[in-house]
Amino acid sequence: MSIKVYVPLDSGSVALGADDVASAIAAKASKAGSDVKIVRNGSFGMYWLEPMVEVETPRGRVAYGPVSTDDIDALFEADFLTGGPHKLYLGRTQEIPFLKSQSRLTFQRCGIVDPVSLDDYRANDGLTGLESALKMTDAEIVKAVTDSGLRGRGGAGFPTGIKWNTVREAPADQKYIVCNADEGDSGTFADRMIMEGEPFVLIEGMIIAGLATGATKGYVYTRSEYPTAIDVMNEAIKVARAAGVLGDNVLGSGKAFDMEVRMGAGAYVCGEETSLLNSMEGKRGVVRAKPPLPALEGFLGRPTVVNNVISLCSVPVILEKGAEYYRDYGMGRSRGTIPIQIAGNVKHGGLYEVGFGLTLGEIVEQIGGGTATGRPVKAVQVGGPLGAYFPKELFDTPFDYEEFAKRDGLIGHAGVVVFDDTVDMMKQARFAMEFCAIESCGKCTPCRIGSIRGTEVVDKLERGEQPELQTELLRDLCETMKFGSLCALGGFTPYPVLSALTHFPDDFKPRALDIAAE
Repeated sequence: MSIKVYVPLDSGSVALGADDVASAIAAKASKAGSDVKIVRNGSFGMYWLEPMVEVETPRGRVAYGPVSTDDIDALFEADFLTGGPHKLYLGRTQEIPFLKSQSRLTFQRCGIVDPVSLDDYRANDGLTGLESALKMTDAEIVKAVTDSGLRGRGGAGFPTGIKWNTVREAPADQKYIVCNADEGDSGTFADRMIMEGEPFVLIEGMIIAGLATGATKGYVYTRSEYPTAIDVMNEAIKVARAAGVLGDNVLGSGKAFDMEVRMGAGAYVCGEETSLLNSMEGKRGVVRAKPPLPALEGFLGRPTVVNNVISLCSVPVILEKGAEYYRDYGMGRSRGTIPIQIAGNVKHGGLYEVGFGLTLGEIVEQIGGGTATGRPVKAVQVGGPLGAYFPKELFDTPFDYEEFAKRDGLIGHAGVVVFDDTVDMMKQARFAMEFCAIESCGKCTPCRIGSIRGTEVVDKLERGEQPELQTELLRDLCETMKFGSLCALGGFTPYPVLSALTHFPDDFKPRALDIAAE
């Protein structure tokens, strides 16, 4: 029997050399006459250990990492194919502390299964949620999702069940499920990870959404920058269709649902649902005024559910284990688990899925291990390029939608980017305005013009031109953008700017004056 060796195909792992490692193991095994089967799995999200190589042994899968091509000869000499000792030996994969301490519901199979093997997926309780949903009425499915407390994981935090029910009750001869996989926020990679490592859970979630709302067609709208995710999703859809999971007769139920992948052209604003829909229709990716809501007039003017990848991937476990099981995780109105993506200047960068409620300090300092440089943490940005910067004084903030909102922050897509004490917060504020100016669709004046003026004002501050006046002007400009913009791009850009200005005022002292003083 072949010995299974797992080497991730995950883009993050490949960037660190996983393809070369897989090829080197295959070549060495062939030369040694070893019967080895290389399985390209997804990543567990422990990127400081990637490429992480696993071997199937009688006592379970054991891991080695981070592995480079220079390590292959030594690994074979150490008999790693039977789990032999080596300096890179990490023990049983599931016992690695970073992984063992998580509550993996959405990502429960990612890294474990062969991404395009439906047999692997079924063997790990895949499709159980769909099978349960096929025995329920549409109203019962919606009620289960509503009772679970699931909220949009893409950033807005809107209750998923309410959105589904709106589409369910809307009269139409055709309805759609659109998965927003246009993951453009800095420091976020959960959508990509699950599409590359466990695509069938997204397919399953989208089918359940279709059953709940009466939609028979689905689309995954993702980024051109995600070629591996696109390839894996397309292959998984093909496999699911051939197995009768997708098509005119889903699992022999007589109910129809099919889906396809659509690729965007890299516009950040197309992460906003109405811009995304315009792009899918072949139009310019600009924001639509609301109302009408996409739930009533969405893709091609039909009722449409637009949900983030993680929202849809959270649905199968709810239908499999029940609304109460899922709701038991979390705190307050933030129920279930959240895949936190830890990035930036951090020792243990990666994905950590856990129930809402950990403090920001626990995430950064205990789970993330502090900065990679070993210097003190100065600021943490949560929620992508539009998220607020939190200083250490706010590290007691629980990871919860409402708790972050109380402190003028947002969780967004749960990306956490860490900065040490060398960061210049004035430059970060300028970056936020410049980013908005570059990525603006141009539909509304506060975003289109306000971001350009904001960049100019920060430049004047840096040069020391009437600093008190410029600071007042910057705050006023942020207020206008926050309440006057059509979508979150212009509306949330003030968050990083104002938080930097509020929490790190010393960084906004005029640079020209500092030079003169020296």
